[in-house]
Amino acid sequence: MQLGISTASFFSKYTTEDTFQIISDLGLNVCELFLTTKYEYNPTFIDLIVEKSNLFNIDIYSLHALGTQFEPELFNKVKRTFDDALEYFKLIANAAKKTQAKYYTFHGPMKLKKKTYHLDYQYLGERITLLNNIIKDITLNKCEIAYENVHWTYFDNPNFYTTLRKNCNVSCCLDIKQAFQSKISVYDYIESMKDGLKNIHICDYNDDGELKLPGEGIFDFVSFFEFLYSIQYKGPIILELYAYNYSNINEIGKSLEYLKKCLEIAGKNYK
Repeated sequence: MQLGISTASFFSKYTTEDTFQIISDLGLNVCELFLTTKYEYNPTFIDLIVEKSNLFNIDIYSLHALGTQFEPELFNKVKRTFDDALEYFKLIANAAKKTQAKYYTFHGPMKLKKKTYHLDYQYLGERITLLNNIIKDITLNKCEIAYENVHWTYFDNPNFYTTLRKNCNVSCCLDIKQAFQSKISVYDYIESMKDGLKNIHICDYNDDGELKLPGEGIFDFVSFFEFLYSIQYKGPIILELYAYNYSNINEIGKSLEYLKKCLEIAGKNYK
């Protein structure tokens, strides 16, 4: 297993294109590219990202967009609304092609109202299949959707993914902080994901639910990594932080050293 970091971890502190040198200085060579604005969906900007990633030898494993801008409307049944959202989706797909990203980390529709949601899984499955086919076609089968568990979206519980996969074949991304915020065990999510698990986002949290750098909270990373070894997880482990989780880059470096030690211990224990 390989440690990486999301460029989202530097949002508001550094521009996206300037994060690759930081990632390299941290001793990492894999990342998730988070495109934070419509400006960054532009093909010219993506060309700059490719140049920077190549310069610092950083593999862009996955790509993430600010999905609240358009992803919910990809499920809208009104053609004009869907078509507008699809234009943004295609820009992300073309960005995935240029960056050679393997997965598009996807949030999908949100739960905005305090009500019981009765989901049409057949329709969701058909629409996700359509979107997956579009991104696969644009990237020549090099990239596909990885649906991420997020506590304020449809995927706020393990049963959502279990039921969804009965209606379509879609991979997924596990986010441990989102599992915590959903008040559901991360292992329950993994049980539902099984072989669909292709990407993992990590950070830490304390007893009060405050998000922290790994090593500053209560999450048991050694046990978590041991479990990942046991299920033969092959993807990267992506550190995804918020700007308020740290004051300087050195703090991220110390956290990464802690995670490397946890991985080493887990590897020895598993063997």
